[in-house]
Parts: sequence; structure tokens; C-alpha cells
Amino acid sequence: MLVLSRKIGEKIHVGNDITIEVRRVAGNRVTLAVDAPRNVRILRGELRDAAMEFEPHEEIELEHEAQPVVLTHQRLGLGVSMPHVLG
Repeated sequence: MLVLSRKIGEKIHVGNDITIEVRRVAGNRVTLAVDAPRNVRILRGELRDAAMEFEPHEEIELEHEAQPVVLTHQRLGLGVSMPHVLG
């Protein structure tokens, strides 16, 4: 594990497209700004374990592939007259 010390305004670069900047230090709290591509998932440590519970496991094999669902205005309830709601 790499351990670094940084001051407010200083940055750490991870690879070519992730930057972490120290924004504020107040007491025992440090505020960080993370600049990363949208496809990179960034989670606080305490949320990572909870998020992992919801990740699909590779060992699970589906009996068949899911079929796409086409959402129409009618399926979404749009454009359908609902007099009991309106009046």
C-alpha cells in the first residue's frame, strides 16, 4: 500500500485519467475531490461492502437470457386517460 501526505490543493494522479485533490482539512476530516471517467465506480469504504452484496456473482449461470422489454407510452401510463385521477 502506498501512503502519501498531501496539503490542501495538492493532487494525486492515478493512471492517466483519475485525479484526487485535497480540498479541505478540518479537525480529523479531510475533504477530497475525485475526477474520474463516468465508467469508474467510486465508493466510500463503508459503502463498498454493502455494494458488493448487490453485485452479480460470476458463478451464477442463467438458464436463459433475459429478453429486452419495450416500454411504450401505454406501458408507462403516459397518454392514457385517467378520469378518476384528474377529477
